Amino acid sequence: MNKRRASKPQAVGLEEALEWLERHATRSTLEGMARYGIPSERAFGVPVGETKAFAKRIGKDHGLALQLWASGWYEARLLAAFLDDPEQVTARQMDQWAADFDNWAVVDTVCFHLFDRTAHAWKKARQWTTAKAEFTKRAGFALIWSLTVHDKAASNQAFLECLPLIEQGALDERHFVKKAVSMALRAIGKRNPALRKAAIETSRRLADSGEASPKSIGKEALRELR
Repeated sequence: MNKRRASKPQAVGLEEALEWLERHATRSTLEGMARYGIPSERAFGVPVGETKAFAKRIGKDHGLALQLWASGWYEARLLAAFLDDPEQVTARQMDQWAADFDNWAVVDTVCFHLFDRTAHAWKKARQWTTAKAEFTKRAGFALIWSLTVHDKAASNQAFLECLPLIEQGALDERHFVKKAVSMALRAIGKRNPALRKAAIETSRRLADSGEASPKSIGKEALRELR
């Protein structure tokens, strides 16, 4: 039996990519974004699954990714995350993109599909967890969360050093930061038994806090980890 040949990457320019996104937009997708807290002023309304499939047809393209990001369109920035080559992503680019973050969906997509695979992931995760900007700070905790899944070689110590950052971040009452802090804590606890024990200890301290935000994060983590 003949093996099916893998399709060759499809060369695509910025204008063609934006035209593709516009053609594949649906009103229902655009209208549904508001229900998930995603701004739609600079969005076409393309389902994420279709955007990912388009990225696979194109293949890795660092130059196109930079152009798509600069366009400012929501789906273009998701596409940029799927297309960019993590080996070509610099620390400066990460900071520039982080400064543009304006919603949780772009943050999480970029962190889980690109930034966590770069050589600068751990450094930026630690830096951004103390950022003032809401979505940059979320990115710090989203990176920790994604690294628990994708960095198979990371030591327990690397994640243990994140727990104090999580305790400090738990004091931030902003919704999108708080949710990422909670997910990072629970993800660390799911990585292995040793980290689960450490995460439970952190969760107990948070649950005993007199502050509302840490208390809710700690209780939520305990319900899942115990």
